[in-house]
Amino acid sequence: MALDYSKCAKEIYENLGGRENIVQAAHCATRLRLVIADNTKINKKVLEDIDGVKGMFESNGQLQLIIGTGTVNKVYDELLKVSGMTAATKDDVKAAAASKAPAWKRALKSIGDVFVPILPAIVASGLMMGIVEALGKAIPAFQGSAWFSFLDMIANTAFAFLPVIVAISAARVFGGNIFLGAVIGLMMVHGALLNGWNVASIENIYKFFMIPINGMNPYVYEAQQLAANPAWSWANSGLTIPAIPGWDLFGTIKIGGYTLGSIARHGYQGHVIPVIIAVWLMCKIEKWLHKHVPEMVDLFVVPLVTVFVTALATFVVIGPVFANLETWVLEGARWLVQLPVGATLMGALYPLTVVMGLHHMYNVIESGMLASGGLNTWMPIATAANFAQFGACLAVGIKAKKMKTKTVAVPSSLSAALGITEPAIFGVNFRFMNPFLCAMAGGALGAAFGAVVKLGATAYGVTGIPGYLTINNYGLYTLLLLISGGAAFVLTWIFWKEDKDESDENGNEKVKEDKKEIVETAEEKEEVSEEGVAYIPVKGKAISYEEIPDETFAAGILGQGIGVVPKEGAVYAPFDGEISSVAETGHAIGITGNKDMELLIHVGIDTVKMNGDGFLVKVKDGDKVVKGQLLMTFDIEKIKAAGFDTTTAVLLTNSDDYPDFKILGIGDVEVGNKMFEI
Repeated sequence: MALDYSKCAKEIYENLGGRENIVQAAHCATRLRLVIADNTKINKKVLEDIDGVKGMFESNGQLQLIIGTGTVNKVYDELLKVSGMTAATKDDVKAAAASKAPAWKRALKSIGDVFVPILPAIVASGLMMGIVEALGKAIPAFQGSAWFSFLDMIANTAFAFLPVIVAISAARVFGGNIFLGAVIGLMMVHGALLNGWNVASIENIYKFFMIPINGMNPYVYEAQQLAANPAWSWANSGLTIPAIPGWDLFGTIKIGGYTLGSIARHGYQGHVIPVIIAVWLMCKIEKWLHKHVPEMVDLFVVPLVTVFVTALATFVVIGPVFANLETWVLEGARWLVQLPVGATLMGALYPLTVVMGLHHMYNVIESGMLASGGLNTWMPIATAANFAQFGACLAVGIKAKKMKTKTVAVPSSLSAALGITEPAIFGVNFRFMNPFLCAMAGGALGAAFGAVVKLGATAYGVTGIPGYLTINNYGLYTLLLLISGGAAFVLTWIFWKEDKDESDENGNEKVKEDKKEIVETAEEKEEVSEEGVAYIPVKGKAISYEEIPDETFAAGILGQGIGVVPKEGAVYAPFDGEISSVAETGHAIGITGNKDMELLIHVGIDTVKMNGDGFLVKVKDGDKVVKGQLLMTFDIEKIKAAGFDTTTAVLLTNSDDYPDFKILGIGDVEVGNKMFEI
């Protein structure tokens, strides 16, 4: 008898907890994809028994009801009618599911998504910059050579134009035009603006804007002072930092002490947060305009208005906010650094100013200390903070099992040891957060030590290992490095965990199943997971999904894939990914991987009826896993004794999304063999 689509949709709707509990709804070739506000309000038992619903599972924050090809679209249309909802796409549903995460978690994820693609650029540049600067300080003659200038240019490029790289990546993450994002990034480092690294430099402000000093050209003033006193310098000139000239777009209209529409003419080299905020705003404006501007004029109206409005907001609002923040941080740091307690606090807070791009202004504190004839006591604070980032990043690099993490963390830690911390912070520590917090603690300890023993430097501009060239006490400086870097390393080793797997005394994953032991080490599973490829998760004989002795699996209703008649009772991760669902009875696991692959591993036929007996799951929802990691063990003999087939279904539930889906592994297979590719 034909399915009553209207009745099926009505019953589904009635058991989802009401209209307000349905955030979004879409469908693919076989399933309804629903984002639910509160899963406790849905009636799962009734939903599974509704005529027309062939199965149900949760994946990536979505409730997916299996309806079937040629039927799901009709049920979906009826669901829209009965619920009053409008049609949505699968991307809409994915976005809605992601939006359910806490705001802080979404923000951190967005920053991570922005930085992951650009990591190779900043890691390579950071490492080279550290090496070049160290060589320049160690060998003064090299600093004046053509090779130094050439290598310095190569090393500095990614950081000099960091806002551009960040803007392009941010536009991709936020769904905007990446070339418009590039324009916004380029504006923020435009040559008409004072380089953002020089906002605290007396000399550069006077010379860039040609501000007269006693009626004289600043270059003439400099020459006159040097002629009278060869020891004269801008740092000891007695001049104060002049106000950076601006553009007053709306005249001299003032609101309190603020001139409306005033733009300080400095760039944002080294800044990250204001760039991301600006591009996020750009993407919002662009998307809104695409929806409201007629197609006939969309091509030139949308880019023009988007860039103009974003530029205005960036330089009039976002810019002043960060300019004022810089001033407050600088004044606060000046006051705090005089006290041991303040030095401790700045050792902890320093990396936060790096994240915001405010740390370059500290040079004015250092130059002021040296100009007054004293030691630069700020340098040990910065060194403690930076070397703590090295320790935390190195701990991640050594402890991580995931090769991708290791390949980023180890070189980034070396860069941080040389005083260039951006790769370590943005590539590793801030992304994972726990290492970042541990590094803050290590920085505080090291800075406190430096303040107590009165460490100081005779110059500024270097930290970390190159700091030996300027420090006043080598032995105490070594202790500072050991304290800050060592504390951060130990804390990160204790508190940062890549996964929740049980390990033996050697760090190897170990699970006992009756009298049999299954041991898998990270080294044994070192092969990198190729993008778009899934690997065999169970040793045995692989068959086509159409041969699986279950009507739902064989019909491809849950997606295409393979079945495996297992020879060993162990399931391993088929690729690097995240656990999206674990059945309460432990017989099935959902995992999401690169290119949005959604894989279901279902051990045995009808084994849900065993109520978990014979199954030992090693992961939980939300766990990050790497290819080859043990996910569960199961007792083959116990399944057979209970009268159930052991054939394990391994299905790509969204295989209909990939027209090039291709099965690679049939016949006798080992764990780690290629299974299929998309």
